[in-house]
Amino acid sequence: MLAPAESFPGRPATADVTPARKINSDDLEKQHISAALEKLDIEHAIVLDDPRGWSHHRKNIILIIVSAASMIAGLSANIQNPANQNIEDDLHASPSSISLSLSLFILFQGIVPLLWSAVSEIKGRKVVYLLSFAIFILGSAIVAISKSIELLIGMRVIQAAGSSAVIAIGTGTLADLYEPAERGSKIGLYYSAPLLGLSLGPILGGSLTQGFNWRAVFWFLVIFAGLNFFSFLVFFNDTFRRERSSAYQAVMKRRSQERGQITSQLVVENQGDDWARSKADNSPLAIEAPPLRDIKLSLTDVNPFPPLLLILKRWNNIAILFPSGLFFAFSFSITYTCARTMSNKYKYDALQTGLVLLAFGIGCLSGSILGGRWSDYKLAQIKTNDDGKSHPEMRLESTKVAMWFFPPSVVGYAWVCEKDVHVSAVCVMLFLAGFFSIWIYASTLAYIVDANVGRSSIATASNSAIRGISAFVAAEVAVPLQDAIGDGGLYTIWAGVMIVAELFILLVLYQGGKWRERGQAKEREAADK
Repeated sequence: MLAPAESFPGRPATADVTPARKINSDDLEKQHISAALEKLDIEHAIVLDDPRGWSHHRKNIILIIVSAASMIAGLSANIQNPANQNIEDDLHASPSSISLSLSLFILFQGIVPLLWSAVSEIKGRKVVYLLSFAIFILGSAIVAISKSIELLIGMRVIQAAGSSAVIAIGTGTLADLYEPAERGSKIGLYYSAPLLGLSLGPILGGSLTQGFNWRAVFWFLVIFAGLNFFSFLVFFNDTFRRERSSAYQAVMKRRSQERGQITSQLVVENQGDDWARSKADNSPLAIEAPPLRDIKLSLTDVNPFPPLLLILKRWNNIAILFPSGLFFAFSFSITYTCARTMSNKYKYDALQTGLVLLAFGIGCLSGSILGGRWSDYKLAQIKTNDDGKSHPEMRLESTKVAMWFFPPSVVGYAWVCEKDVHVSAVCVMLFLAGFFSIWIYASTLAYIVDANVGRSSIATASNSAIRGISAFVAAEVAVPLQDAIGDGGLYTIWAGVMIVAELFILLVLYQGGKWRERGQAKEREAADK
């Protein structure tokens, strides 16, 4: 009997996977030959219970669960800000210690996803989500009862590690569910949640601190994370399919080569079948590999650093990760410094400051949703005009319209703050800056996933690491620069940096395809040696 459909990862995907059926020897011979000659397409490897064939209702439930979970990343990064003065007074901490708790949080939140992405390649998505939220809940609870600033800083690092998993594998989950043509809008919806959390954080933090005390902020995070843990435990169906993982395919290929077999993935499940046994003895096309269920990955197989190096060896990835990091650093910087501006210049309390920052969050939310939809629309339009052909770089065409308006919005924000213009003007500029920055960023994030087939999780984790390092640097230099040259000078510089980031995106749009294909060719040559 032929193995189930998951044993044929070289075949194009279909919406529904039918059970295995008995076929005659001629049919099986054709399957052997087809598998031997067919080029492996990890993106469309046939799997059992294909997540892309699930109903829209089922997919939407998972999208909602993952998006709600991703709010924890943005929420936990900013929710502490309104409580900083209270923490400083209660724990007798220095301002530099408070600053360290914030910058270390964002740094570790960016780096740890490299580990989570590797674990998800072994255990799947669901286990990682549950484990990470358990860690986050533990860290948050200990922060809430901390009696020293040293313990608070240490537990904030643990919080960061727990909150970072959804960053690493959230987009990987969407890649499991959706075809490339529809990922832009879905990623736009998904990414709007952490951005909303980033802006709601100051409002919630200010309200809880004023109504109770700073510890209530972290008890709120315990409750919120607990609800997310429950939703994954009860409602989340794991979307990961190892046949669409480059790590799994590499192990399969290595084991086939070690046994002197061809690299097709056709596996004869019934080892007792007389015909299959005779073919195994006489035919070079027969494969004596064990059933797929007997092949398990280890941490050695999913070591994140070799695939990370493969990501960074491609010039198109480097050229897109660099502006991605700058865009995130800008978002972190503007929310961080705007809070100081509202407090120092406008004399706003924590809650009023949070309401101003909400304008940036609403802009990000709108830009993420509309920008993602526009990205899918432009991709479909270009494919139609190009006889149905597509490549990942087409996705970046949708960023052009926003590129014209983003830098002027940043300059506008810079000088309405510098000249103490009415707060309504500040809110408008915050909205526009958030709207156009995330319009662009949503497409770059979708491109990172599309351009790294079979490595979506590690590619996203690489992006997260670059973002975390960039935001760490931005957090460390933002206040000294703001004090030295004011908001006008600081965000005029940021406008110039954003123009450079846009030029890199355009470079990938026009040259990234050549770089990507060249990198893929080198990887194939290295794998064949």
